[in-house]
Amino acid sequence: MHLAYPAVLAALLFCTGLYGVLARRNAILVLMSVELMLNAVNLNLVAFDAWLSRAAEDTLHSGQALALFTIAVAAAEIGIGLAIVLAVYRNRGTSDIDRLRDTAEGHDPDDPDDPDSDAAGRAIPAPAAGEKAEATA
Repeated sequence: MHLAYPAVLAALLFCTGLYGVLARRNAILVLMSVELMLNAVNLNLVAFDAWLSRAAEDTLHSGQALALFTIAVAAAEIGIGLAIVLAVYRNRGTSDIDRLRDTAEGHDPDDPDDPDSDAAGRAIPAPAAGEKAEATA
């Protein structure tokens, strides 16, 4: 088998995972996308190990050993990540990353009493450096 087939598959897996990390708002789906990216790396490690060991007559298989190490690290990462997501969900009631970021910044966009939001609940942007804030009457 040519090296191009697993390399293209790994590139597609990695791009799918990258899209999932950048586009998803749910923390669990972001963790699953990170796992896709790690599996793409593992596929590349094993494919290049098989290709290099066939070319060099080497039987060390360090790529496969590194892939096993990466799988162990990924399992620990997903366990800790899920524990954090569950703890945040129990405390905040949501796993939406955008809402968690807004609450971490100290304001709730749905709070009508928030002085940093307008009547519709949208956040009012802070004035840039060097600009004076307009006085509201």
